[in-house]
Amino acid sequence: MLPVTASVLIITAVVTFLAFKRPDLKERLMFKPTEILRDHQYDRLFTSGLIHADWMHFLFNAYSFYNFGQNIELIYGAKTLLLIYLSSILGGSLLSLLIHRHHEYKARGASGGVCGVIFASIFLLPGSSIMMFPLPIGIPAYLYAIGFLVFSYISHRRQKDNIGHDAHLGGAIIGLLVATALYPELIFAAPWMFTSVLVLSVVFLVLLIRDPLHLLASGFEFGERHKGNVRYQGYDETNARNQKIKEIDRLLDKVAKGGMKSLSNSERKKLEQLSREIHPKK
Repeated sequence: MLPVTASVLIITAVVTFLAFKRPDLKERLMFKPTEILRDHQYDRLFTSGLIHADWMHFLFNAYSFYNFGQNIELIYGAKTLLLIYLSSILGGSLLSLLIHRHHEYKARGASGGVCGVIFASIFLLPGSSIMMFPLPIGIPAYLYAIGFLVFSYISHRRQKDNIGHDAHLGGAIIGLLVATALYPELIFAAPWMFTSVLVLSVVFLVLLIRDPLHLLASGFEFGERHKGNVRYQGYDETNARNQKIKEIDRLLDKVAKGGMKSLSNSERKKLEQLSREIHPKK
């Protein structure tokens, strides 16, 4: 195995293992918009790519990174692979930050970086195909790229799973842009493929930025589903927290209008309990 490909996999595996053993480390490394924006913990934009939800999550990402990353490193060098991977992690995190900047949210996984490497390989390794189980034949790379963009956009809108499709989309687009910036001659080698993927990417980005949390589905369905190249997010925990905050606001509004005496004993206890849960003492 080539050095950068091996190093990324080993470092990610070690940090993931440590995070499983130390919940405090996991919480410190996770992607959390509030801590990034309020506390200026910008390192979370990258460190969230070092931890995973479980070993299946890690293995899917590791397998994909190995298959595509080693070919890029072999042909274009270690610096190219590392630049694409890290830039794609950052790109995925920045798009997630833009979309989730106004509410409680957390995510983990290297899938933004992995998607960036996959998209970069589509143009760095022209004529390649991508195997997807259970299909017996490879899918042409440009069709995979277009299908991936459409799937990620629709899946983000529907919010039917606990997967951070926005990070996938952001990472994939940055991987494409970095690859073409490093090797602009690739644009002229496949101009129609590049143009179609780029235009579609820009359209989806504009739609996400203008209306980031619009939902196609009528409601949410929470629960983790183990899929390849996934970045897991904390919508279930966010939903529960938001419900608690709404209840606290309702009780406080009642206090503001009629004083503490307007609350029943059960309401007072509930207010105290919810306050402790939302703002635990350190």
